[in-house]
Amino acid sequence: MEPGNKGISVYIPVIVAVAIVAGILVGRFYSGKDAENRFVIVPRANKLDHVLNYIEDSYVDEVDRNDLVENTIPKILVELDPHSQYIPAKELQQVIEPLEGNFSGVGIQFNMLDDTLVVIQTIANGPSQKAGILAGDRIVYVNKEPVAGIGMPSDSIVKLLRGSKGTTVEVTIVRRDVRGLLDFEIVRDDIPLYSVDVDYMIDDDIGYIKLNKFSATTEEEFVNAVQRLRSQGIRKLILDLRENGGGYMNGAVFIADQLLAGNELIVYTEGKARAKEEYRSIPGGICTDLELEILIDENSASASEILAGAIQDNDRGRIIGRRSFGKGLVQEQKPLPDGSAIRLTVARYYTPTGRSIQKPYTNNLNEYYSDVLFNRRINGDLEVADSNKFSDTLKYITPGGNVVYGGGGIMPDLFIPIDTTGISDYYIEIRNKGLLYRFALQYSDENRQVLSGLAGPEDFVSHLERENVLGKFESFASMEGVTGSRHEINTSGKILTVQLCAYIARNFIDNQGFYPIIQEIDNTLLKAIEEFKR
Repeated sequence: MEPGNKGISVYIPVIVAVAIVAGILVGRFYSGKDAENRFVIVPRANKLDHVLNYIEDSYVDEVDRNDLVENTIPKILVELDPHSQYIPAKELQQVIEPLEGNFSGVGIQFNMLDDTLVVIQTIANGPSQKAGILAGDRIVYVNKEPVAGIGMPSDSIVKLLRGSKGTTVEVTIVRRDVRGLLDFEIVRDDIPLYSVDVDYMIDDDIGYIKLNKFSATTEEEFVNAVQRLRSQGIRKLILDLRENGGGYMNGAVFIADQLLAGNELIVYTEGKARAKEEYRSIPGGICTDLELEILIDENSASASEILAGAIQDNDRGRIIGRRSFGKGLVQEQKPLPDGSAIRLTVARYYTPTGRSIQKPYTNNLNEYYSDVLFNRRINGDLEVADSNKFSDTLKYITPGGNVVYGGGGIMPDLFIPIDTTGISDYYIEIRNKGLLYRFALQYSDENRQVLSGLAGPEDFVSHLERENVLGKFESFASMEGVTGSRHEINTSGKILTVQLCAYIARNFIDNQGFYPIIQEIDNTLLKAIEEFKR
């Protein structure tokens, strides 16, 4: 589209979309090729083509038909529901990678420090590790193109590093205590994307699994995590679905199957063109003997809600946290000839008691998605359980006689308000400026030799507290223009210290270091542990 047509292009897709959605069988069609007006009967299936042809042939300026189509399809789908979507061909791979469980790249974890990409860790046996890249290396050139000190966004650098499996990329790095630049040629390979963030034993019999999504590899990852915890004596399981936005429904059904006894209803789906389909557990689940608690919050959605709803409706375990997002629509992905795809809502899913937990939606997507961040906070839903009001028409009874509700997410059995303990203006400014992450990365980089020798979370906490990491952070924050009163620092001191220790440990021992440390200020997890011990 030429620059002069920019304003026009905003309105053309709207006109086309309205023509399609209206679905009028008889249209008035003016042909610019003829000398007179005439009425033409337009079959519904061809109406879009007629409109596009007319615009292409007769519009005052040149237009790009492909641009019209690309801009129109999303406007059609947004009229249906918030979750039907169009995925352009150029974005499809990026969208499906997290759910497929791998992508092709160089295999590093990194962060940006002083406008330079710093390697935090290399993936074990991955391409970068095999090439000789080390934690702490700074990547300054990719294929001879400068990427450091020029303000290049991190996602742009990632695009340069990623590529097809088997292709090569040349990186130039700066390494501490080594003079000059070092060149490495890395052969790209498949890099795993994990859905299980961490699994570990909290104490002698309570095990913890954190699940970030439901992907193609979730089933295998979950089984492996349970087997590791079995070998350490697990008898009680805390399954953390907070911040888990969903993914493949089959993953949620599989895990529910491992937790439930045989022939228990997990979920059923039904739509106008989709017959009712039930999913039931079969005997032999690997977790049926474990006591169970599931953690959810306002960002737990879709497949997470299927799993939590199945456990709650079968009276299998305790749901702890805050009301979930409320997505009860099932999408089916249909590929299109040009490599793009449509994800269309084809059914609703229902929990075993028959409740739909899809929250109401309008055409205002901003309002729909801001509900969990703005409306619930304003209404007090994140602070007080009583503010979560449900109509009696949405009341359902489980086989055990417990009352559950549909119509807007899974309401937990035990409500835990959002934690504001330790929050001060000083802490808020620190968080908003990202100083905790920046300090953790810088401190890790400057003390890499010592910190690399620490074995586990307890070692990191002991060492960093002896080194007065909070005091060093205060000095760092002051240099960045953020100072707090002694009262503010005392108020936020504990959460700052715990977060600093957790972020620094994560730079060396990944999530096995982060989660056991951050647990100390995780009120929802602490309450779940307390409930088990009661």
